[in-house]
Amino acid sequence: MTDSAHRLVLWDIDQTLIDLRGAGRGWYRQVLAEVTGLAMTEMPDFFGRTERAITAEVLTLHGIEPTEELIQRMWTALTAVSETALPELGKRGLALPGAAAALAGVATAGGALQSLVTGNLREVAWHKLSAFGLHTHLDFEIGGYGNLSAYRPDLVAFAVDRAHAAHGSPFEPTSVIVIGDTPHDIDAARAHDAVAVGVATGRFDEEALRDAGAQVVLRDLSDTDLVLSAVFG
Repeated sequence: MTDSAHRLVLWDIDQTLIDLRGAGRGWYRQVLAEVTGLAMTEMPDFFGRTERAITAEVLTLHGIEPTEELIQRMWTALTAVSETALPELGKRGLALPGAAAALAGVATAGGALQSLVTGNLREVAWHKLSAFGLHTHLDFEIGGYGNLSAYRPDLVAFAVDRAHAAHGSPFEPTSVIVIGDTPHDIDAARAHDAVAVGVATGRFDEEALRDAGAQVVLRDLSDTDLVLSAVFG
């Protein structure tokens, strides 16, 4: 099926739905010190990358072999730090313009399942979005999360497969809509011939997202009708 009655909408989180003012970098500083005893001296690029890629690079930059056991320990600590920070997240950051209305609008329109393709761990994704009340229209069980792979397109494939398994019907590429703010999001969508919707609320402007191959580019999510057109049009 490829009509509007059968759509899978996969949202990115950071700089697409929310802005946490760089909280993740502070969390990694704390986690690296807790797990390895080392102070962070180098910071990798976070934009559009998965937790598996980021964690491995953080460890490597500090001369530590990124074994699976150590990566898992870093993630356990990261989840705990994000949970501890939860009461303050709403004060530190903000939901980006139109995010709540966009999620509600897609849900109200019907015919679309909403989930996530995000570099975050699942638990961290829940903490971040629930802090702003943005979790209610999303199916967290079928999302593609950053523990799965360092290669972001793998997250899209996982989410599509999980949605198929959970709902019993396959989602053809043209019925999958990936919405994000970086060329990594666009690349992940295009790798599966999904619809790539760029939102210019992060580091990358509208031109950069078009150049990356986005079929639709939005300045932000403040115009719900434009969001709905991108999803269902």
